[in-house]
Amino acid sequence: MITLTDEQIQEKYLIDHAIEDVKNILEDLRNDAIVQSVRTVLPVDDESSMLYMPCISKASKTSIIKTVSIFPVNKDLPTTQGNILVTDLADGQHKASMDASYLTRLRTGAMTAIATDKLARKESRVLGVIGTGNMAFEQVLGVMEVRDIEKVILFNRTAGKAHAFADRLKAFGVDAAFEVAEDVSEVVAASDIINCATQSAEPVFDGRDLRAGVHVNGVGSFKPSMREMDNETIAKANKIYVDDLEAIEEEAGELMHAVESGIITWEDIQGSLVDIFDGDYLRTDDAEITLYKCVGAGYFDLAVAGGVMRMFSE
Repeated sequence: MITLTDEQIQEKYLIDHAIEDVKNILEDLRNDAIVQSVRTVLPVDDESSMLYMPCISKASKTSIIKTVSIFPVNKDLPTTQGNILVTDLADGQHKASMDASYLTRLRTGAMTAIATDKLARKESRVLGVIGTGNMAFEQVLGVMEVRDIEKVILFNRTAGKAHAFADRLKAFGVDAAFEVAEDVSEVVAASDIINCATQSAEPVFDGRDLRAGVHVNGVGSFKPSMREMDNETIAKANKIYVDDLEAIEEEAGELMHAVESGIITWEDIQGSLVDIFDGDYLRTDDAEITLYKCVGAGYFDLAVAGGVMRMFSE
């Protein structure tokens, strides 16, 4: 069995690889070749959680189980830490143990890229980023893969973290102008695309500030108690797409709250990534507000774990 660290994986496996592997796993899902259980989320305390995600691909004859710890209280360690165990279903051998923190962020960025490509205005040039923790970095990379972003506006409650995030993107080679906003409303009012990546229990921006034609990616909240987007944002969305419908109905706090409040019904969600990944551009009007909500599912982790296995076997 091989063991791979985040650092080893990051050297070779990048956002463009992840996008292609996620598209391939969505094809397997469409062909009923995926078997999985709904993610198990166990609370450690009021802030920290443990997540367990098993999945099997009958197409590749591979199984994974991902274990993720989410500890927002961490100061010197990452908030999110994970591991993926890969098993060969031909003989049941465990083939690899790999760090999953980077892969979790990367596959989420790849999913954001697919949704953004189908929903955001093609001439979008300004990306707003609300929340500049670790999860936000690959979300920016995903958007940059599918749109010619010229300016990135950042907001974090701690401005120093937003400046450090900008420096990190520059060092990575992201070619854009960067601005750190003093107020989140500045980000919302100026952006063509908004990436929201927080674990907040309360909405982090006011939907009344959204301008016509914006596309919103909500990728941070993943529990019923979390709600980083408000009802106004959901009510204003002309099109709502999600990563996985079953997971969303169990875990997407903002959409669950909107349904309970009568703002939308579950039938108002147009579809999930499996419905759109290889289809046509979905925006029909430049004034439409579009929304993509993600909570994650095991087959997306299987996608990138499989891609890493192929890359490191070459």
